[in-house]
Amino acid sequence: MPVYKDPLAKKNPWYYHLDTKDERGKRKLIKKRGFKTKTEAQKVLVEAQALYNKGEYVKESKMLYQEFIKQYLESKKISVSKRTLETYTWLIEKHILPYIGSVEISKLQPQTLNSLYNKLISEVRLASENVQKVHTLIKNSLDMAVEWGLINKNAALHASRPKAQQKKVEVWDIHESQLFLKAAREDRCYIAFMLGITTGMRQGEILGLKWENVDFDRGMIYVCQTLSHDGKEFLDTTKTKAGQRSVAVDESTLIELRKAYNRYLKEKETDEFVTDNGLVVSTSVGTPVLPTNLVRTFKRLIKQAEVKDLRFHDLRHTHCTMLLKMDEHPKKVAERVGHKDSRMMDRYSHILPNMQKETANKFGNMFYQAK
Repeated sequence: MPVYKDPLAKKNPWYYHLDTKDERGKRKLIKKRGFKTKTEAQKVLVEAQALYNKGEYVKESKMLYQEFIKQYLESKKISVSKRTLETYTWLIEKHILPYIGSVEISKLQPQTLNSLYNKLISEVRLASENVQKVHTLIKNSLDMAVEWGLINKNAALHASRPKAQQKKVEVWDIHESQLFLKAAREDRCYIAFMLGITTGMRQGEILGLKWENVDFDRGMIYVCQTLSHDGKEFLDTTKTKAGQRSVAVDESTLIELRKAYNRYLKEKETDEFVTDNGLVVSTSVGTPVLPTNLVRTFKRLIKQAEVKDLRFHDLRHTHCTMLLKMDEHPKKVAERVGHKDSRMMDRYSHILPNMQKETANKFGNMFYQAK
């Protein structure tokens, strides 16, 4: 097989020549470089030769991945939600392009992608589920490149899909939660933290919540929109089945919501209140609270309350854990917090042994004490 090694190449020195003919029947050698081993170059050459013999071989594009992925994102605007597109863009710009953006799409290799995944896990410490999303994004984008006739083969098909590594979630117990809320009591964002603990709503859902979607009579919150990660726009959540959700609110939380609503009505009448977005959580002038500012306040209050350091998202885990400890069915908990199915509850498996022990004791008391 016409496979060669470039003695001057420091990395990936192997290349091959594919023997073809142009439109006029004249012999033409197509060279492809960038292989780490001779075996790898031979394998790709065999595949390329097979495609050429079937008349399916295309001359591969020299387009850089960073140029192609812009076209891919543009094509996705009509098929995915704004929220999903925002996630795609974040993963691409922060965790894909810095590593492979300057590589030609035709020169991407499985080992290059495997190296990327390992870096994201070990160095960047990106969550394993997000590294899996990175893999899926790259695979789907290269599928499109094959469909568009830009490359012959999708390198991601032979890369190793990262394994999901379920991390033990960090939560507060009831005492820690109450200590934190006591410290946050006088803060403007108090209601955001309370809703995180008492409803399990996501940060974006809380920051995007409007008073018109709070039903005080029925004690319900209707999740209709979220605030984007950068705080620049509101995203509609009602277009997908998973996004359509109502959350029941307990009486004590309703009282706090009423207090916040009364403050909103008073501020609305002042000259300083320049923008009325009708938001439950807003700045003193009525504009949305930026996620970064909310997190900054959250961290400051954690230190003040002297409780375990958590992420804002861990308030959601805290709420789920409390419900499971109350013997609520995992399916009901999943529905309450907007998970697609109860399998997401597997991340709380660390509390199940205690729950099973309590269940066993209840059974023993019932069975052996029965007359």
